[in-house]
Amino acid sequence: MTFPTPDAPTAPPLSSQDVASLGSLGKLPSLVRQLTTLGGCSRPVRLDGHRTEVDTATGLILRHLDSTEMPAGCLLVRCGNRRATRCPSCAEVYRQDTYQLITAGLRGGKTVPETVGRHPRVFATFTAPSFGPVHNRLTGSSNAARRCRCGQTHADDDPLLGSPLAPDRYDYQGAVLWNAHAPALWSRFMLNLRREVARLAGVAQRKLSSAVKVSYAKVAEYQRRGLVHFHAVIRLDGPEGNTSLPPTWATVDLLTDAIRAAAARTAVVGPELSGETTTFAFGSQLDIRPIRTADFDNGGQITERAVAAYIAKYATKGAEGAAGTLDRRLRLIGELAQWDIPVHAEKMIRTAWDLGARPELAGLKLRAWAHMLGFRGHFSTKTRTYSTTLAELRQARADWQRAQAAPPATGPDQTSTLVLSHWAFSGIGLTPELARLAAAVAPPVKQTEVASGA
Repeated sequence: MTFPTPDAPTAPPLSSQDVASLGSLGKLPSLVRQLTTLGGCSRPVRLDGHRTEVDTATGLILRHLDSTEMPAGCLLVRCGNRRATRCPSCAEVYRQDTYQLITAGLRGGKTVPETVGRHPRVFATFTAPSFGPVHNRLTGSSNAARRCRCGQTHADDDPLLGSPLAPDRYDYQGAVLWNAHAPALWSRFMLNLRREVARLAGVAQRKLSSAVKVSYAKVAEYQRRGLVHFHAVIRLDGPEGNTSLPPTWATVDLLTDAIRAAAARTAVVGPELSGETTTFAFGSQLDIRPIRTADFDNGGQITERAVAAYIAKYATKGAEGAAGTLDRRLRLIGELAQWDIPVHAEKMIRTAWDLGARPELAGLKLRAWAHMLGFRGHFSTKTRTYSTTLAELRQARADWQRAQAAPPATGPDQTSTLVLSHWAFSGIGLTPELARLAAAVAPPVKQTEVASGA
């Protein structure tokens, strides 16, 4: 079979000719079974190789799997891409895993005790500073749209939203460099937050970890102006992490005051450009809300479920969802001509590309991350003590799927089985005919546990 390149366009629906062609191979039922295991993945990884299970006591081969004998001529596994624009099916699995991870840190479960729900916790949003006025959609207390500074009242889907009012005076260089320094800014904020908690509690910094641990889970979201901001669940734990209660002085009010103080003092010194040293800090808009177990109360209190759903939603979206930029890396800046992207996003990409050529900025790898407008951090991160991990969730799912697919244990003890396997990457994607067949048998992608607002 001839397979397409990884970025081949989506194939049209399955035709009767495709069914006849695949049926003539005598593999249509087995192909359907193999493709069904992908769960709707649109860009599966192709592997060549084999797997053999041997009984170490007798030397007998219990099971043997060879990729050349499979219906598609290779082993197909899900791509696991978190971007909804690249693979909606795998992105939905990632979103649900993130939801479970966040929820476990709020109400317990997945090896986290339910007592974690009694720990002080808040939902905080950290924004970027202004690099020039942009078109925006302002709403009042009645949610009625007001006029932008340009004199218009923008619709929610207006492509002008987020673009500069005066592009010639917009600080594109500062915007790109702020994105590039945002991960370091967050790390410095967390260091300052622990110091502020110790100061407000009257505890020596070196002794804070023996009384309280600060845990968090955060996600980066792009604003329409192409700058990232962070949504974070921040929690105070006891000295043993999520399994121990914090002291009585560790309250939501203390945590809120510590976050405000730490955000105000946090800054990162950037590179020296044109003889001037740049400094980066968070924007003035800082929103901190206590997380309650009750329902919404006049927009002031937010629930565990709403917070988890809100963070999980942005875990599968990149700059392409808000700013309209690319969801893949550029090899050459000339590739921009083949993409239809907004002028503002293109300007930020070109700025990142140009800055990436400067030797003093080599460590920022701006050309590699130009498609992300300079941001090179992880979209979702957490502390070890917050809750379970994505790896543990994936392993639990894989173990369950393996147990469901395994035949009844009637042979030798599995503990005496030797597994010999070798797999090699051979490509990404399906042939046009298989892609159409896979789309026809794939289950619809349904988002669950989505809450509005947060």
